[in-house]
Amino acid sequence: MPATMITLKAQRPAKSATNRGAAPAAKTCLQCGRTITWRKKWERDWPQVKYCSQACRRAPHQDGADLEDVIMSGLQQVPASQGVDLAQFEVAAAAVRADSPQGAREAVRQAARRLAAAQEIEWVQQGRVVDPSTAKGLVNVRRVCQEGSPR
Repeated sequence: MPATMITLKAQRPAKSATNRGAAPAAKTCLQCGRTITWRKKWERDWPQVKYCSQACRRAPHQDGADLEDVIMSGLQQVPASQGVDLAQFEVAAAAVRADSPQGAREAVRQAARRLAAAQEIEWVQQGRVVDPSTAKGLVNVRRVCQEGSPR
């Protein structure tokens, strides 16, 4: 290999994370409340991205404020440090949403994810706070403790 080619390669600046720039902040899906992380293919359309998947985009958008109110009122009845099993809210969700009682579990989880994204509640498994977008199995929820108040 000629010496000039080696010199040209050595002079080329190396790409680093600082040259590329940071990815935009993650968003929350309007339908299910899961975290949407930035992808290169969404670079041009990132401000318009609102849903995490085609299924969420196609699903009939329900406000969900009724289920969020059910969860928050249930959590108001217990101390902030104590968690409540998310499954306890499924019966109330089936009563509120009589049109689809079989989807009560996912509807409650979606409402709880939206509340967690708004930093009103925390999802807890085995005493540790977990990410609502990736949590599986039985989950407790508790109110977020305000600064200065005892847990």
